[in-house]
This record gives sequence, C-alpha cells and structure tokens, in this order.
Amino acid sequence: MANVEHGGRAGNAFGGGAAERAKARLRALRIGLWAIAAVLAVRQLAVVLRTPKGERLTDLETWVGTNGVLHVKGSLYDSTQFTGTPFGGLVLKPLTRSAEQALGWGWTFGTLLLVVALGLVTARALPKPVTRRASLLAAPVTISLLMLSLPVRNTLYLGQTSIIPVLLVLLGCFAARGQRASGVLIGLAAALQPTVLLFAPLLWFTGRRRAAVSVGVSFAACTAVAWAAMAQDSYTYWVHHLAGVGLGGKADGLANQSLHGALLRFGLEGPLEIGLFLLLGMAVAVLGLRRAVRYARDGQLLLAVAITGCVAVAVSPTTWQHQLLWVLLAVVGRVGRKTSDRYMWPVVVILVMTLPAKMLLPNMPALYPLRDNVVLLAALAAAIAVPFLSLQSPYFRSPDSTLYAPARPARFNRVPLLPSWRRALTRPSLLLELLLIRVFYAAYSSVRLAAGGGRPAAEEHGHQIHSLEKALFIDVEHTVNHAVAGIPWLVNFFNFYYTSFHFVVPLTILGVLYARRPADYRWARSTIGFGTLLALFGFWLYPLAPPRLMPGLGFIDTVHGTQDLANPDFGALTAVTNQYAAMPSLHFGWALWCGIIIFVMAPKWWMKALGLLHPLFTLSAIVATGNHWVLDAVGGAVVIGAGFGLVYLLSGPRAAVAAKDEYLPDARVARAGERSYTGS
Repeated sequence: MANVEHGGRAGNAFGGGAAERAKARLRALRIGLWAIAAVLAVRQLAVVLRTPKGERLTDLETWVGTNGVLHVKGSLYDSTQFTGTPFGGLVLKPLTRSAEQALGWGWTFGTLLLVVALGLVTARALPKPVTRRASLLAAPVTISLLMLSLPVRNTLYLGQTSIIPVLLVLLGCFAARGQRASGVLIGLAAALQPTVLLFAPLLWFTGRRRAAVSVGVSFAACTAVAWAAMAQDSYTYWVHHLAGVGLGGKADGLANQSLHGALLRFGLEGPLEIGLFLLLGMAVAVLGLRRAVRYARDGQLLLAVAITGCVAVAVSPTTWQHQLLWVLLAVVGRVGRKTSDRYMWPVVVILVMTLPAKMLLPNMPALYPLRDNVVLLAALAAAIAVPFLSLQSPYFRSPDSTLYAPARPARFNRVPLLPSWRRALTRPSLLLELLLIRVFYAAYSSVRLAAGGGRPAAEEHGHQIHSLEKALFIDVEHTVNHAVAGIPWLVNFFNFYYTSFHFVVPLTILGVLYARRPADYRWARSTIGFGTLLALFGFWLYPLAPPRLMPGLGFIDTVHGTQDLANPDFGALTAVTNQYAAMPSLHFGWALWCGIIIFVMAPKWWMKALGLLHPLFTLSAIVATGNHWVLDAVGGAVVIGAGFGLVYLLSGPRAAVAAKDEYLPDARVARAGERSYTGS
C-alpha cells in the first residue's frame, strides 16, 4: 500500500454526493480486504492443523516435544536439529512443560497473532504523509501478503520462531517510546537472531546512539544470562560453531538463501569460499547500510529497516526460508519515474516471496543458478542495487504518465467493488509483463496437469465426442489422419507446425503489439488471458482422450509414434503434461486469437489474409496428427470468443486511434498532478 498514488480529496473534485459514494466504495473495499485476510488466516490454520501430527510443527516438536532436544539433559547441540541461540533455548525451556497435544493449537494461534501484529505495525510505519485511503487499507493488505508469503507459511508449518525477531525490531523502531526501550527490544531480537546486530549501526548513524548502545548492552546481557545458565551450550554455539555456523541442515541446501549457501552451490569450498564470502559479505554490509542510513534520513525508516534486514539475509552464514521476511518488507520502496514502472518492484517482490522459484522460472539447466538463488538475488537487489526514490523526488508522488491514445472510462468504473477500473492506455512494464505471463502460464500448466478424471473417464468422453461428431457428419479425423500419414513430407510439415507455432506466433504478436501498439497490447493480452482461464474449467470438468489415445479407433500418432495406450510415452513431456486435457483445444483457440488480432490490426489486406491462414493450418494440423477432435476446435473458439466478450463487457470496445497526433509512441504527458490509469 506504500505504492498507492496520492490524490486530492473526493469532495473537492466531485461534490458531496461523489464524496459519499467514494466513502462507501472505500468502506466496502476495506471490509472485503479484511475478509480476505481472515479467510487466508483460517486457511493457514486449517492447513497446519489438518496435517498429521507427526508431519506438522516438526521443528517445534523437535524442540519441545516429549523427546525434544529441550528435554535432553546434555547439550542442546548434541543433535543438529536445534539451531537457535542458547538464549533462544533458555526462553523455550518453559514450553517443555506444555508439550501436549494442545500445544500445536496454542502455538499456531499464537503465531497467527504475531503475524497480525507484524502487519499492523508495518502498516503504521508507512512513510508520512499517507492518504486516508492508504492508511485504512494498508493493514489488511499487509496481513494478507504476510499470510501468503512463503516465510510465514513455512513458519506456521514448521512451528518456527522467526517472526519474533522481525516483530521485535519493528516494535523497537516504530512503537517503543524512548531510545532505551527501542534498543532493548532490538537487542532481544539480536539475542535470538545474531545478524539483527546490524541494526545497531543503522541506529548509530541516524542519530539514535543511545538506542544503538542499548542494543549492544541488551544483546550482551541476554547472551551472558544464557552463558551463565548454559555454559557448555554457549561455548558450543559461540566458539565451536562460531555463532551457529554448521548447525542445522546442509549449508549448500536450496533452503539456505545466503551468500555462503550460494557460493557452496556454485562449487566453491574451503579457504577460497570462506575468504570470498567474507569479502562479499563485508561489501554488501557496507553498501547496504549506507543506503539504509540514507533512506532513514530521508524519512523512509521502514524502507531502511527492510534494506538492513536484506543485508542480514545476505551476510548471515545460514538464512533458512522461514527467516526471509525482511525481503517482503522491501515492497514499500518506490521505483521508477513512469507510472508504468511504479508497480514493477512490488510485484517482483510479492511474486518472489509468495511463489516457488520453479513457478517463476522455466525448468531449464541454464537458469538453475538464477532459480536456486532467486530470493537471495531479491535481497541483494533491495540491499545494494534497486534505485528507490527519495521522498524529495518530484516523481515519488506524481510519476510521469505516458499515454498512447485518448483516455476513456471502462464500463464498470462506477461499481463499488471496482472503483479503480480504468481503460489502461499506457505501456506496461516489460519485466512485470514477462513475470506475469510466466506465472500465469506456470499456474495454467499446474492446473491443467492436475485436472482429474483419469483414463477411463477420458476415454468415455472420447466415445461421446466421436458419437456426437458422427451424428453431425463431421467425423473427418480418421480420414484426414490416415490420408496425411501416407505422405511423408506432409506428416513432417504438420508435425512441425503443431509442435512449433503454438507458442511462437502468440508471443511474437504480443511482442509486436507491446513495441508498436501499446494502447492495444493490454486489450489483446487480456483477451487471450481470459480465454485461457476459461479453458481450465473445460480441462477440469471434462477430461477428454484425443483421437490418438483412443483404443480401437485406429488413429495414428504422427508426432510421438506408435504408443502403448495403457502406458503411453511422450518422452520428457510424459510426467509434466496432461494428455487428456483436450477439450477445449487451446492449440486452435490461440491460433484463432492470432488470426483475429492480425485481421483487426494489420494495415494491409494481404497481411490480414496471411493472419487468417494460421488458424486454418493449425486446425488442419491438430486433426491430421490425431491430437484433437473437430469439436475440440469448436471449444477453443468458444473460450477465446468468450475472452473477447469479457474484455468488451468490462472495458468496452477496443481503444480506437482518433488521429495520428493522438498516437505518438513515447509522447509523455508530464502534467502536475497527472494520475495514472489502472485496471485491465
């Protein structure tokens, strides 16, 4: 919510009636957002408590269960399962008395309360001044993002305590009265997570020196108390393992998103790796803390706290997944002078912190180093690279708007639940679009793969489709399939067309529109997106065997060759594709979308005709190769047509270019108080 644009009061511009409507919309939106936050909290609670006892809260059970390490009379670190500080073990000792079945409920509810408290404190810490809209909506949005984030989900599932240090730091920076109380809270957090000591230099160089001293004193006092009570464990942790290095899982595991873990995954080890880690860690700490101090002096203390936390993530020898909340806090930073760039950084952070890396990046060996360290890279970017705007920048509150066509309202811009729906006529951020396309396709692939029904249901539906086509006299698949199979060059042509053009042509069209027709890009992208989304319902509700997988009908699989229909083999795609997701055919649906877009927008008649050939060739290819029934193509046409219809319903007709001077690429409209259009 720190990225919500600041505008004038509704009453000043629209009068009393409009002001009342605006308040009603805001009230409805706020209630809806709190409802979403509540649903997410209940869902997380249900996921944890429905998991069998031996599989949930495993870290908590390891510590405080009947046979947990806190019951052991010897050292806490005799087992590598406990990785916390001795002070953390001392604090957790009393919980061993309550190691009963109800502990899981109590711990999970307590963790949820900590998440809510963290969200409320974060929402109140937004840089001032903030609009009333932002102040009212910040808390539910923040809590919802926290509930969705991987660190919080891992913390709830494992029964970890990693939320406590983050909450203590935020309380010390934004809620505590007096520098001494602030330092004590942050010192307690450092006693639980030593890298929090990096906040002491932030306090010192921003003029809160008494607080910085209190951090050191509190940390030393807590550590001394733990040393007096647990001398052997303290020696093991602080001396033998050098602040816990080497405890827990393997340092080169993907869960360790620190510079040390990344260097180990790159194959470095021994003195070379240690020296390089120390050198890089020192550089990141110096550069990151300098940036944090600068933004704190600028009035963006929450961003400074997030940057310092990201530095701690990078320089810690081990930073497990449940300790990465600092990266999510970096979402408050504002980046970019243009309106289209404003949402790029928040969306990148949210995607990285809420989705598995495998959904963000393709499963390609060349991208493994990037995918395996994506959270670390986000932390490093926030700490030392991303050029966050200063509060004094004129673009902080009023970014430039680049318009490519006359602005027009959408159809439902007055609906209370859609108050910000507008006809977006600017060029969106390229990185943001690529991320959204990647995530959308990953989600689409996951749902398509998970679409159930099984082989018997798919074959039964195949017989239904075959019978219906016979009744309609359109059962031409067998004839076309066998006719093509007897002509080798035609087989090669249709096989190549089927396997190659499905992705290449739509992506090329989107790329051309993005570069040459920005005002039309969003419209075109939304239509194919809605159509694809509707197709998922068909895959889920009506699993269908394509002709080539129907036993007894004699179809020839020209692409994959002869198959054992009980256990077909499609090479590397066998385990990652659902071969029974045939209705509707997105091969034809996407090709039809391409034909329509080219026909509507191409300037010359021969281009329009060439565009219409693509769906014709695609229809021929899917039938000739035995991959789809004719009615599958009809289904593809229906969902794509529905996609166009939904966009028309929500936004109205495509934005027409009224005159040449109204469509000037990169013609920037930089007026004071210019507000961006957001929406479809």
